[in-house]
Amino acid sequence: LSFEAMGVTIVRIRYLITFACYGTHLHGEERGAVDRHHRIPGTPLASPSQARESIEAQQMTQAPYALDEPRREAVLHSIIEVCAHHNWTLLAAHVRTNHVHVVVEAEYSPERAMSTLKAYASRKLNELGLDEPDRKRWARHGSTRWLWNPSTLSAAIEYVVLEQGSPLSVFEARSGSLALP
Repeated sequence: LSFEAMGVTIVRIRYLITFACYGTHLHGEERGAVDRHHRIPGTPLASPSQARESIEAQQMTQAPYALDEPRREAVLHSIIEVCAHHNWTLLAAHVRTNHVHVVVEAEYSPERAMSTLKAYASRKLNELGLDEPDRKRWARHGSTRWLWNPSTLSAAIEYVVLEQGSPLSVFEARSGSLALP
């Protein structure tokens, strides 16, 4: 999608952005993981490896981070705020106890959008004063998938809203709904 603003064409791309809470999804775990060698949709995940999981666990400097209900609600509201502030179109979001999914249309790169989402969420959580200010909340990177056509967009929204288990803190633009537990 693109639009013209003051003689400049601005391209807005739709993304599925996923990021995990710190220490809650280590490479090498039995469930598998995405890494730089295993990141193409539809291809196998990185194989389980107790050695790799152990090394990652030993490198952690804080306990794993989890999002309880007040934290999930704060993160969801921060996602809505950052999208409004940057004039992004939020299409869906689901904040779980150990990860966050966002379907968004933005003119930023997906990596920059993810960094911005994490920063706003951390700022909002700091405002609540529920954690120490130096608390690590997010894994180093995450997953950024480009959604090029209506079918991939629709599938991503369905995945985020309906295929994550019991709904926790959810936003879906199609219905304009904000569902909090």
